[in-house]
Amino acid sequence: MKKNSILVVFAALLLALGTLPAWPQATLAKVEGKITDNGKPLPDVTVAWTSAANGKVIKMKTDKNGVYFGLGFVVGEYKFEVLSANGDLLYRLNKTQVTIENGANVVLNVDITKDSKGGGQPTMTAEQMEAIKAQNAKASDMNILITQAQNALTAKNWQEAIPPLKQMVEKEPAHWDYHQALGNAYFGLAQYQEAVDTYERGVAAAQATIADPKADAAKAKIGLGQMWAYQGNAYLKMKNTDMAVQSFTKAAEMDPNPAVAYFNICATQYNIGAMQAAAKACDKAIAADPNKADAYFIKGSALYGDGKLDANNKYVVPPGTTDALNKYLELAPDGGHAVDVRAMLEALGVKIETTFGTRKKK
Repeated sequence: MKKNSILVVFAALLLALGTLPAWPQATLAKVEGKITDNGKPLPDVTVAWTSAANGKVIKMKTDKNGVYFGLGFVVGEYKFEVLSANGDLLYRLNKTQVTIENGANVVLNVDITKDSKGGGQPTMTAEQMEAIKAQNAKASDMNILITQAQNALTAKNWQEAIPPLKQMVEKEPAHWDYHQALGNAYFGLAQYQEAVDTYERGVAAAQATIADPKADAAKAKIGLGQMWAYQGNAYLKMKNTDMAVQSFTKAAEMDPNPAVAYFNICATQYNIGAMQAAAKACDKAIAADPNKADAYFIKGSALYGDGKLDANNKYVVPPGTTDALNKYLELAPDGGHAVDVRAMLEALGVKIETTFGTRKKK
Protein backbone atom coordinates (compact mmCIF):
# COMPACT_ATOMS: atom_id res chain seq x y z
CA MET A 1 0.00 0.00 0.00
CA LYS A 2 1.40 3.35 -0.98
CA LYS A 3 0.51 6.29 1.19
CA ASN A 4 0.50 9.34 -1.08
CA SER A 5 -0.05 12.04 1.54
CA ILE A 6 0.58 11.66 5.24
CA LEU A 7 0.08 15.29 6.29
CA VAL A 8 1.29 18.70 5.30
CA VAL A 9 4.50 19.77 7.01
CA PHE A 10 5.12 23.47 7.47
CA ALA A 11 8.53 25.11 7.64
CA ALA A 12 9.64 26.48 10.98
CA LEU A 13 10.37 30.14 11.71
CA LEU A 14 13.83 30.74 13.16
CA LEU A 15 12.53 33.29 15.67
CA ALA A 16 9.17 34.08 17.21
CA LEU A 17 7.86 37.32 15.72
CA GLY A 18 8.19 40.22 18.09
CA THR A 19 11.13 38.84 20.06
CA LEU A 20 13.92 40.73 18.31
CA PRO A 21 16.84 41.87 20.45
CA ALA A 22 16.23 45.34 21.86
CA TRP A 23 17.90 48.22 20.11
CA PRO A 24 20.07 50.36 22.38
CA GLN A 25 18.10 53.34 23.62
CA ALA A 26 21.10 55.59 23.18
CA THR A 27 22.78 55.03 19.83
CA LEU A 28 26.37 53.93 20.37
CA ALA A 29 28.96 56.23 18.86
CA LYS A 30 32.58 55.96 17.76
CA VAL A 31 35.33 58.45 18.60
CA GLU A 32 38.70 59.03 17.03
CA GLY A 33 41.40 61.65 16.80
CA LYS A 34 45.09 62.45 16.86
CA ILE A 35 47.20 63.66 19.76
CA THR A 36 50.19 65.85 18.89
CA ASP A 37 52.57 68.28 20.60
CA ASN A 38 53.62 71.22 18.47
CA GLY A 39 52.57 69.19 15.45
CA LYS A 40 54.55 66.06 16.37
CA PRO A 41 52.58 62.84 17.00
CA LEU A 42 52.47 61.57 20.60
CA PRO A 43 52.51 57.76 20.57
CA ASP A 44 51.57 55.50 23.50
CA VAL A 45 49.71 58.13 25.52
CA THR A 46 46.36 57.34 27.15
CA VAL A 47 43.17 59.05 26.04
CA ALA A 48 40.41 58.85 28.68
CA TRP A 49 36.72 59.69 28.18
CA THR A 50 34.65 59.95 31.39
CA SER A 51 30.84 60.01 31.10
CA ALA A 52 29.19 62.88 32.95
CA ALA A 53 26.04 60.74 33.25
CA ASN A 54 27.43 57.68 35.04
CA GLY A 55 31.15 58.20 35.61
CA LYS A 56 32.11 55.34 33.28
CA VAL A 57 35.64 55.74 31.89
CA ILE A 58 36.67 54.49 28.46
CA LYS A 59 40.41 54.50 27.83
CA MET A 60 42.50 53.91 24.72
CA LYS A 61 46.13 54.29 23.65
CA THR A 62 47.50 56.27 20.74
CA ASP A 63 49.45 54.41 18.07
CA LYS A 64 52.83 55.38 16.66
CA ASN A 65 51.17 58.17 14.68
CA GLY A 66 49.39 59.57 17.71
CA VAL A 67 46.03 58.26 16.48
CA TYR A 68 43.37 56.79 18.80
CA PHE A 69 40.02 55.09 18.08
CA GLY A 70 37.22 53.93 20.39
CA LEU A 71 33.82 52.19 20.18
CA GLY A 72 30.75 51.82 22.40
CA PHE A 73 30.18 55.44 23.42
CA VAL A 74 26.72 56.47 24.53
CA VAL A 75 25.64 59.84 23.19
CA GLY A 76 26.13 62.51 25.85
CA GLU A 77 28.60 64.74 27.70
CA TYR A 78 32.13 63.58 28.60
CA LYS A 79 35.31 64.78 30.28
CA PHE A 80 38.29 64.28 27.97
CA GLU A 81 41.84 63.75 29.27
CA VAL A 82 45.24 62.89 27.82
CA LEU A 83 47.71 61.13 30.15
CA SER A 84 51.39 60.39 29.65
CA ALA A 85 52.86 56.87 29.84
CA ASN A 86 53.63 57.66 33.52
CA GLY A 87 50.07 58.74 34.23
CA ASP A 88 50.77 62.48 34.28
CA LEU A 89 47.94 64.72 33.08
CA LEU A 90 48.91 66.37 29.81
CA TYR A 91 45.57 67.82 28.79
CA ARG A 92 42.01 68.07 30.11
CA LEU A 93 38.78 69.19 28.53
CA ASN A 94 36.06 69.26 31.18
CA LYS A 95 33.08 69.19 28.83
CA THR A 96 32.74 67.82 25.31
CA GLN A 97 29.87 66.19 23.49
CA VAL A 98 29.82 62.71 21.94
CA THR A 99 27.14 62.38 19.29
CA ILE A 100 26.43 60.47 16.11
CA GLU A 101 25.16 61.36 12.67
CA ASN A 102 24.60 58.61 10.09
CA GLY A 103 27.28 56.50 11.74
CA ALA A 104 29.96 59.22 11.45
CA ASN A 105 32.74 59.17 14.04
CA VAL A 106 33.26 61.96 16.57
CA VAL A 107 36.67 63.45 15.79
CA LEU A 108 38.65 65.24 18.50
CA ASN A 109 42.23 66.20 17.60
CA VAL A 110 44.39 67.81 20.29
CA ASP A 111 47.76 69.50 20.16
CA ILE A 112 48.98 69.58 23.76
CA THR A 113 50.94 72.85 23.47
CA LYS A 114 48.81 74.76 21.01
CA ASP A 115 45.53 73.88 22.77
CA SER A 116 46.81 75.02 26.18
CA LYS A 117 48.38 72.27 28.25
CA GLY A 118 46.48 70.77 31.08
CA GLY A 119 43.20 72.62 30.69
CA GLY A 120 42.58 74.57 27.49
CA GLN A 121 39.72 74.00 25.16
CA PRO A 122 40.19 73.24 21.45
CA THR A 123 38.66 75.76 19.13
CA MET A 124 35.11 74.86 18.00
CA THR A 125 33.20 76.90 15.45
CA ALA A 126 29.59 78.02 15.88
CA GLU A 127 28.66 75.74 12.97
CA GLN A 128 30.20 72.75 14.77
CA MET A 129 28.29 73.56 17.96
CA GLU A 130 25.00 73.81 16.05
CA ALA A 131 25.74 70.52 14.30
CA ILE A 132 26.25 68.82 17.69
CA LYS A 133 22.93 70.20 18.97
CA ALA A 134 21.12 68.96 15.87
CA GLN A 135 22.70 65.53 16.17
CA ASN A 136 21.70 65.22 19.81
CA ALA A 137 18.12 66.22 18.96
CA LYS A 138 18.02 63.58 16.24
CA ALA A 139 19.30 60.91 18.64
CA SER A 140 16.57 61.86 21.12
CA ASP A 141 13.86 61.62 18.43
CA MET A 142 15.19 58.23 17.34
CA ASN A 143 15.09 56.91 20.91
CA ILE A 144 11.40 57.83 21.14
CA LEU A 145 10.66 55.92 17.93
CA ILE A 146 12.68 52.93 19.14
CA THR A 147 10.69 52.80 22.37
CA GLN A 148 7.39 52.95 20.51
CA ALA A 149 8.42 50.21 18.09
CA GLN A 150 9.81 47.92 20.78
CA ASN A 151 6.70 48.21 22.93
CA ALA A 152 4.43 47.43 19.98
CA LEU A 153 6.56 44.48 18.84
CA THR A 154 6.67 43.03 22.36
CA ALA A 155 2.87 43.22 22.53
CA LYS A 156 2.63 41.78 18.99
CA ASN A 157 0.68 44.85 17.99
CA TRP A 158 2.00 44.73 14.43
CA GLN A 159 -0.12 47.58 13.05
CA GLU A 160 1.01 49.95 15.80
CA ALA A 161 4.66 48.99 15.24
CA ILE A 162 4.68 49.90 11.55
CA PRO A 163 4.55 53.77 11.71
CA PRO A 164 7.58 54.20 14.05
CA LEU A 165 9.49 51.48 12.19
CA LYS A 166 8.87 53.22 8.87
CA GLN A 167 10.21 56.46 10.32
CA MET A 168 13.26 54.66 11.71
CA VAL A 169 14.00 53.13 8.30
CA GLU A 170 13.55 56.50 6.60
CA LYS A 171 15.88 58.24 9.05
CA GLU A 172 18.56 55.52 9.09
CA PRO A 173 18.18 53.25 6.03
CA ALA A 174 21.58 51.66 6.63
CA HIS A 175 20.24 49.94 9.78
CA TRP A 176 19.36 46.47 8.46
CA ASP A 177 17.77 45.51 11.79
CA TYR A 178 15.15 48.25 11.37
CA HIS A 179 14.19 46.75 8.00
CA GLN A 180 14.08 43.30 9.57
CA ALA A 181 11.71 44.42 12.32
CA LEU A 182 9.45 46.19 9.81
CA GLY A 183 9.38 43.03 7.67
CA ASN A 184 8.42 40.98 10.72
CA ALA A 185 5.56 43.39 11.48
CA TYR A 186 4.25 43.00 7.93
CA PHE A 187 4.56 39.22 8.29
CA GLY A 188 2.57 39.32 11.51
CA LEU A 189 -0.19 41.20 9.65
CA ALA A 190 -0.16 38.54 6.88
CA GLN A 191 0.98 41.22 4.41
CA TYR A 192 3.44 38.81 2.88
CA GLN A 193 4.45 40.69 -0.28
CA GLU A 194 5.23 43.79 1.79
CA ALA A 195 7.26 41.56 4.11
CA VAL A 196 9.25 40.06 1.22
CA ASP A 197 9.99 43.50 -0.27
CA THR A 198 11.06 44.89 3.11
CA TYR A 199 13.33 41.91 3.79
CA GLU A 200 14.97 42.51 0.39
CA ARG A 201 15.89 46.03 1.44
CA GLY A 202 17.11 44.69 4.78
CA VAL A 203 19.25 42.10 3.03
CA ALA A 204 20.90 44.81 0.91
CA ALA A 205 21.61 46.89 4.03
CA ALA A 206 23.02 43.88 5.90
CA GLN A 207 25.28 42.97 2.98
CA ALA A 208 26.62 46.53 2.93
CA THR A 209 27.26 46.29 6.67
CA ILE A 210 29.17 43.02 6.23
CA ALA A 211 31.38 44.71 3.65
CA ASP A 212 32.24 47.54 6.09
CA PRO A 213 35.44 46.62 7.99
CA LYS A 214 34.42 48.80 10.95
CA ALA A 215 30.91 47.33 11.29
CA ASP A 216 29.67 44.32 13.29
CA ALA A 217 29.77 41.83 10.43
CA ALA A 218 29.01 38.80 12.61
CA LYS A 219 25.74 40.27 13.84
CA ALA A 220 24.78 41.33 10.32
CA LYS A 221 25.37 37.79 9.02
CA ILE A 222 23.02 36.39 11.65
CA GLY A 223 20.40 38.96 10.67
CA LEU A 224 20.89 38.12 7.01
CA GLY A 225 20.17 34.45 7.65
CA GLN A 226 17.10 35.30 9.72
CA MET A 227 15.67 37.62 7.04
CA TRP A 228 16.11 34.99 4.33
CA ALA A 229 14.39 32.43 6.58
CA TYR A 230 11.44 34.73 7.25
CA GLN A 231 11.31 35.61 3.58
CA GLY A 232 11.12 31.89 2.75
CA ASN A 233 8.15 31.51 5.08
CA ALA A 234 6.47 34.54 3.48
CA TYR A 235 6.90 32.96 0.05
CA LEU A 236 5.37 29.74 1.40
CA LYS A 237 2.34 31.69 2.58
CA MET A 238 2.03 33.05 -0.97
CA LYS A 239 2.39 29.47 -2.30
CA ASN A 240 5.57 30.37 -4.19
CA THR A 241 7.59 27.29 -3.29
CA ASP A 242 10.39 27.89 -5.79
CA MET A 243 11.25 31.26 -4.22
CA ALA A 244 10.77 29.79 -0.75
CA VAL A 245 13.39 27.12 -1.44
CA GLN A 246 15.77 29.76 -2.81
CA SER A 247 15.38 31.88 0.32
CA PHE A 248 15.79 28.91 2.67
CA THR A 249 18.89 27.80 0.76
CA LYS A 250 20.48 31.24 1.20
CA ALA A 251 19.59 31.13 4.90
CA ALA A 252 21.25 27.73 5.27
CA GLU A 253 24.42 28.90 3.55
CA MET A 254 24.67 31.91 5.90
CA ASP A 255 23.66 30.28 9.18
CA PRO A 256 26.49 28.76 11.30
CA ASN A 257 23.82 26.37 12.70
CA PRO A 258 21.78 25.59 9.57
CA ALA A 259 19.64 22.71 10.87
CA VAL A 260 16.39 24.71 10.85
CA ALA A 261 17.10 26.24 7.43
CA TYR A 262 17.77 22.81 5.88
CA PHE A 263 14.69 21.42 7.62
CA ASN A 264 12.66 24.22 6.02
CA ILE A 265 13.94 23.15 2.59
CA CYS A 266 13.22 19.53 3.43
CA ALA A 267 9.62 20.31 4.47
CA THR A 268 8.99 22.57 1.48
CA GLN A 269 10.25 19.99 -1.04
CA TYR A 270 8.16 17.31 0.64
CA ASN A 271 5.03 19.46 0.44
CA ILE A 272 5.39 19.90 -3.33
CA GLY A 273 6.08 16.20 -3.88
CA ALA A 274 9.79 16.49 -4.69
CA MET A 275 10.62 13.41 -2.63
CA GLN A 276 14.25 12.88 -3.64
CA ALA A 277 15.10 16.55 -3.11
CA ALA A 278 13.29 16.44 0.25
CA ALA A 279 15.30 13.41 1.39
CA LYS A 280 18.59 15.08 0.44
CA ALA A 281 17.68 18.27 2.30
CA CYS A 282 16.64 16.22 5.33
CA ASP A 283 20.06 14.54 5.30
CA LYS A 284 21.65 17.99 5.57
CA ALA A 285 19.32 18.92 8.43
CA ILE A 286 20.17 15.66 10.21
CA ALA A 287 23.90 16.22 9.69
CA ALA A 288 23.54 19.66 11.32
CA ASP A 289 21.33 18.33 14.13
CA PRO A 290 21.25 14.51 14.51
CA ASN A 291 18.54 14.77 17.18
CA LYS A 292 15.96 16.58 15.05
CA ALA A 293 13.21 13.94 15.06
CA ASP A 294 10.96 15.61 12.47
CA ALA A 295 13.79 15.57 9.92
CA TYR A 296 13.88 11.75 10.18
CA PHE A 297 10.09 11.66 9.84
CA ILE A 298 10.06 13.69 6.65
CA LYS A 299 13.04 11.81 5.23
CA GLY A 300 11.37 8.46 5.94
CA SER A 301 8.05 9.72 4.55
CA ALA A 302 9.71 11.09 1.40
CA LEU A 303 11.55 7.83 0.77
CA TYR A 304 8.39 5.87 1.51
CA GLY A 305 6.46 8.01 -0.98
CA ASP A 306 9.16 7.34 -3.58
CA GLY A 307 8.70 3.52 -3.38
CA LYS A 308 7.55 1.25 -6.20
CA LEU A 309 5.73 -2.05 -6.67
CA ASP A 310 7.99 -4.94 -7.71
CA ALA A 311 7.17 -7.87 -9.98
CA ASN A 312 5.43 -9.63 -7.10
CA ASN A 313 3.24 -6.61 -6.43
CA LYS A 314 5.18 -5.89 -3.25
CA TYR A 315 5.80 -2.29 -2.31
CA VAL A 316 9.56 -1.71 -2.19
CA VAL A 317 11.02 1.44 -0.69
CA PRO A 318 14.48 2.98 -1.22
CA PRO A 319 17.31 2.09 1.20
CA GLY A 320 17.28 4.09 4.40
CA THR A 321 13.49 4.36 4.67
CA THR A 322 12.98 2.05 7.65
CA ASP A 323 16.14 3.33 9.36
CA ALA A 324 14.80 6.90 9.22
CA LEU A 325 11.35 5.89 10.45
CA ASN A 326 12.74 3.83 13.32
CA LYS A 327 15.06 6.69 14.25
CA TYR A 328 12.05 8.97 14.53
CA LEU A 329 10.42 6.53 16.95
CA GLU A 330 13.66 6.32 18.92
CA LEU A 331 13.82 10.11 19.30
CA ALA A 332 10.08 10.76 19.64
CA PRO A 333 8.20 7.53 20.52
CA ASP A 334 5.20 9.57 21.63
CA GLY A 335 5.67 12.35 19.06
CA GLY A 336 2.98 13.81 16.88
CA HIS A 337 3.90 11.59 13.91
CA ALA A 338 4.39 8.32 15.82
CA VAL A 339 1.06 6.86 14.64
CA ASP A 340 1.86 7.59 10.98
CA VAL A 341 5.36 6.15 11.33
CA ARG A 342 4.10 2.93 12.89
CA ALA A 343 1.50 2.61 10.12
CA MET A 344 4.17 2.90 7.44
CA LEU A 345 6.43 0.36 9.12
CA GLU A 346 3.53 -2.09 9.54
CA ALA A 347 2.57 -1.64 5.87
CA LEU A 348 6.14 -2.58 4.93
CA GLY A 349 6.01 -5.62 7.18
CA VAL A 350 8.85 -4.27 9.31
CA LYS A 351 9.06 -5.25 12.94
CA ILE A 352 8.76 -2.14 15.05
CA GLU A 353 11.42 -1.67 17.70
CA THR A 354 9.62 -2.12 21.03
CA THR A 355 12.52 -0.77 23.08
CA PHE A 356 11.61 2.78 22.08
CA GLY A 357 8.29 2.74 23.92
CA THR A 358 6.77 5.89 25.30
CA ARG A 359 9.19 8.17 27.03
CA LYS A 360 8.51 8.90 30.66
CA LYS A 361 7.84 12.49 31.50
CA LYS A 362 10.58 14.05 33.54
